[in-house]
Amino acid sequence: MQDHSAAEHDSAPPEQEPAPEQALQEAAERIAALETELADMKERWMRAEAENANVRARAKKDVDDTRQYAVQKFAADVVDAAENLKRGIASLPPATEDQPAIVGKVREGLEGVERSFVSTLERNGIKREDPVGRPFDPNLHQAMAEQETDLHPAGTIIQAWSQGWTLNGRLLRPAMVVVAKAPAAELTGPAQK
Repeated sequence: MQDHSAAEHDSAPPEQEPAPEQALQEAAERIAALETELADMKERWMRAEAENANVRARAKKDVDDTRQYAVQKFAADVVDAAENLKRGIASLPPATEDQPAIVGKVREGLEGVERSFVSTLERNGIKREDPVGRPFDPNLHQAMAEQETDLHPAGTIIQAWSQGWTLNGRLLRPAMVVVAKAPAAELTGPAQK
């Protein structure tokens, strides 16, 4: 029986192998297709890696911003307290020779508390900025009034009703200011006769 099956196997027609040129052609086509597919996959992988890097960078920036500015509302409230302390000190009567010693000590004590308080705020990224003498910038200042003057150029801040405050470089509260304005005579020019 085994001989019979071996004979059948021998009598089966052999598979026809392709001509060498045709085999080379098919192999070259297959290699070209695989190279194209590889280049496409490589391109898609590079784009995905770039997108992942962008997502990581964006997420890191968001986390850093959140960490840095999470205290913004608290900082605004603390800035109000600092401003009120400064206004309280400013409302004390001016020092005189005949004032009671306790008034002078209270003034000195409050000024020391204010210096310490502002120093603590600055160590934590909250900075007070005095705008007097600078050009008016609507991004940093809130104009409360204009005042005619020929002592300062128009658009210069000549008085600050309150200081500007920033938190890590970001505006926390704009300074409320009075801005210099050219006198009316300068605006209209010399009177004509």
